Amino acid sequence: MMSPKQSRGEATAEKALRAALDLYAAKGHAGLTMTALIAETGISSGSLYHHFGGVDGLAAALYARCVSALMEALVAALEDSATARDGVRALVEAYLRFVQENRAAAHFVHASSYADFLPAHAEALAAAKAPHMRRIGEWLRPHVESGRLADLPDPLTEMLVIGPVAEISRRWLAGAPGADLTAATRLLPERIWRSIRGDDAGSGGG
Repeated sequence: MMSPKQSRGEATAEKALRAALDLYAAKGHAGLTMTALIAETGISSGSLYHHFGGVDGLAAALYARCVSALMEALVAALEDSATARDGVRALVEAYLRFVQENRAAAHFVHASSYADFLPAHAEALAAAKAPHMRRIGEWLRPHVESGRLADLPDPLTEMLVIGPVAEISRRWLAGAPGADLTAATRLLPERIWRSIRGDDAGSGGG
């Protein structure tokens, strides 16, 4: 059970993270400043430094939060699927649905993938992703072992499954002409499944 001080600390951190995402949605990375956060939240600079170590630490915490929300949606889609084909299709659909329904969070993730603040927080970010990656691996393993999914190195599996949806999402979020998530949701799931199905998947979907 948390003490009142711990509860206040969590509430302050939550308020700061929500405000940071709102500021990013309104003004982009340039708007995510200490001055703007203080004006938006009324939280002191000392408190923000205490909880996050500065704006870069807050940005890293927000990135971890948004990535975790995305990955939780992907894991839920997989774990609700009985077959390899259903799982791959559901994962693709879940990714695209998350982007449409959580535009600010998705935009922050895609725009921050190579941001300067990430390397200093790589260990914490990896720890935040680890539980989700473990659950994805546990779902994939029996399908790979049975031959229903191709036995590929993890980075290649990720490239084939996530690469196309991440790229169309990035273009859609940037407002690129022709980037249509509705069409992507209709066309990509089956094509991505075909790219990673194993020799024993058959035509029915495994």
